[in-house]
Amino acid sequence: MIEQTQRRLAAIVSADVVGYSRLMGVDETGTLAALRAHRAEMIDAKIAEHGGRIVKTMGDGLLLEFPSVVNATACAVQMQESMALRNAEVAEDQRIVFRIGVNLGDIIIEGDDILGDGVNIAARIEALAEPGGVAIAGRVYEDVRDRLDVTFTDTGEQSLKNITRPVRVWQWSASEAPAPAAPPAQEPLSLTLPDKPSIAVLPFENRSGDPEQEFFADGMAEDIITALSQFEWLLVIARSSTFSFKGRSVSSAEVSEALGVRYVLGGSVRKAGNRVRITAELVDTSTSSPIWSNRYDRELEDIFAVQDEITEAIVGSVAPEIDEAERRLAQRHPPESLDVWVRYQRALIGYFSSTSDSLKSAIEQFDQINELDPTYAPAFAMASHVRLRSVVLFGGDWDEASQLAEAKARAAMVLEPLNPLCLLALGRVYSFQERHELAITKTKEAVALNPNFALAVFYLGFSLFRAGRFEDAIAHLDRAIRLSPRDMFSSGFFAIRGISSFCLGRYEEAAEWALRSCDAPNPRPRVGLWATAALQKSGRGQEARAALSDHLRKIPSETITTFRAFLQRSHPESAASMDDLLDALREVGLPE
Repeated sequence: MIEQTQRRLAAIVSADVVGYSRLMGVDETGTLAALRAHRAEMIDAKIAEHGGRIVKTMGDGLLLEFPSVVNATACAVQMQESMALRNAEVAEDQRIVFRIGVNLGDIIIEGDDILGDGVNIAARIEALAEPGGVAIAGRVYEDVRDRLDVTFTDTGEQSLKNITRPVRVWQWSASEAPAPAAPPAQEPLSLTLPDKPSIAVLPFENRSGDPEQEFFADGMAEDIITALSQFEWLLVIARSSTFSFKGRSVSSAEVSEALGVRYVLGGSVRKAGNRVRITAELVDTSTSSPIWSNRYDRELEDIFAVQDEITEAIVGSVAPEIDEAERRLAQRHPPESLDVWVRYQRALIGYFSSTSDSLKSAIEQFDQINELDPTYAPAFAMASHVRLRSVVLFGGDWDEASQLAEAKARAAMVLEPLNPLCLLALGRVYSFQERHELAITKTKEAVALNPNFALAVFYLGFSLFRAGRFEDAIAHLDRAIRLSPRDMFSSGFFAIRGISSFCLGRYEEAAEWALRSCDAPNPRPRVGLWATAALQKSGRGQEARAALSDHLRKIPSETITTFRAFLQRSHPESAASMDDLLDALREVGLPE
């Protein structure tokens, strides 16, 4: 007999602490103690008083069920009023502030838990509530409008993520609660810049004249903050701090002084018809000069898809720009002021330059940092990366490079096993050692930790390429290029993309990518030969001969024999295409 699913109509309340991660970061023990006290002294009693039950707690949130939608809404408003009074008695940075959402809907009963769209909508509505406020669905408002002495404001129909139809949402503002007593005046904090790059993402300005776009603009900034926070080398100011500037005209210097950051990202949203224009600008506060800006025009067919796409594009551009700005800054430091971070940035300059001499220098510098600070995991990871890059591009003792690179990568993993850069270092060692499944696993873990880290996405594609899975590799290589179209490693991105296409017999495509690699900064020394062969296989003989001449100017001693030896050592995955590759080079005129 098939067991029927149990359902019932219920009022669902979703409550969440605003800025919970920031509070836990500042004072984990104090935050947990304050939450327990609020529940024991007020929240649980309010819920019981109004006939509700606590379905479950989620660290910083509560899911509640009530048989009466009037009682559920009254409970939510009274909770917020009581919280406002309690918060007036504590310092601003220690206040526990909730957002609350209320929905009326059909729920599925699963033991003590409740599931279904009714629950999902409550959670989505809660995210739209103001800090200290209550947001309710339209059908809730219809039931409570004449039964509660509470004023709600209509914010119109809202498109909720993963919910098919728009939902009308009404808001009760925290301003309706009794005004808290003004806290005693305090001297503003004097914040110094941290020892790593720091950024504040300001609320995006809604220039549409359409209040409904306010949520889209705020969502853009929130998503960018979340995505940038995944870069461990970057200090990102929490939303609860940056949104204190919402609706105010402030300079980047004021934001820097208030929040202690070097970089500020701001932007705007303008909607016209079914199109939206989003602008973004990154400012270096030390000079008040923009170091990056862009404009994005999109059709608004799926508002959340657009939000995700633009967030990805902005983060993919901003992170490398900050990285490059930090390296330029490191070059300006006098030798006597070199701390670990500045030394690390200077070593990266040598790594990115990728000449034989600069890579040797980078190896020495990363090793020195390892000795100066044996707890700094990124330097161990880079000490691994640079050894493999040097031997692949310019030759040397492969066995020694492999052993030293593995030792450095494992040291990095001991220090920070969840740092994507450290996972990449070990994954790259495995790929170098032709332990392909392990390499793919480690690079997938790195991407899962930070899907916006273009280098991690590239190395996942590279690991698949090394495993001979060229079609799979191309999907990740294309994503890496989209994430960071001006990456310092663009030449490598383009080169492996072109070689993958060549190995699949797509010669026109291979030629275009190989030529792009040749034109990018710091091209791989032998990518010109792949371009030559791909052009020849595409019937573009004159261009092939020009590409070969250009390569021989750089490496006059190159022959079929030297290139075959390089391929057998560096790219054994191309063995099936090697005869076609070398035959094409013979046709163009590369000597044996």
